[in-house]
Amino acid sequence: MTTIFYDGSFEGLLSTVFEIYERKLTLVKLQKGEWYSSAMFESTLNVITSEVNSNRVLKGLRQKLSPAGVERLYIAHMAEIDGEESNLLGYIRYVFDTAQNIEDDYGNRFVLRLSEIIRMIRRERHRMEAFVRFQKLKDGTFYSAIEPDFNVLPLLIKHFKSRYADQKWIIYDIKRNFGLYYDLHDTQYIVLDFSTVNKPGDVMNAYTEDESIYQHLWQNYFKSVNIPARKNTKLHVRHIPKRYWRHLTEKI
Repeated sequence: MTTIFYDGSFEGLLSTVFEIYERKLTLVKLQKGEWYSSAMFESTLNVITSEVNSNRVLKGLRQKLSPAGVERLYIAHMAEIDGEESNLLGYIRYVFDTAQNIEDDYGNRFVLRLSEIIRMIRRERHRMEAFVRFQKLKDGTFYSAIEPDFNVLPLLIKHFKSRYADQKWIIYDIKRNFGLYYDLHDTQYIVLDFSTVNKPGDVMNAYTEDESIYQHLWQNYFKSVNIPARKNTKLHVRHIPKRYWRHLTEKI
């Protein structure tokens, strides 16, 4: 068994695949982060990300998979789900070791797992599209803080750029400390400094004076449409898990 360490990037994963085939390795265990030795006789390999090697592997994947298949693989890795590196590596190796297209071969555990990961990511993206609550800042920008389980922020660009094309907005992932900023023309990734506030989600000092009025109106509307006699907390929590409540205006 060879333990392989890589930098956690998609290019690093593809560089790892190149090294596995170049060195004819069979049993491997993939880990993110820097190399360390936990056993005196443990076989380890520290992969340095190579643009040339990763491009060669990517070219091979594009020949074996459909464009949608390559995109699904990229999204699954980008989601940063802990402990899934070896499954993604197993999927890629299955792609190269099989003559036919394997995208619909759900009898294989790696193909099935990738499908499950994509389904989880799509569900999280859908929830973020539904649960984002913007608050107007003093400069006219609309701000929203989110904490998704997976790194789905890049997948939200198309939806919010299309739906809110006429206003500047920021959607900030405070769990991963980066966000999206739309300036009425383009979107870009940003990192904000929250050192002057107690927590990233608390930017009340930057809100416009009438923001609290709008929040109060929204909270009253939410209460007015609620029918106590038909309250179903279990169903409500299933559709809106409690981990999202702290960023929902109607729950504050």
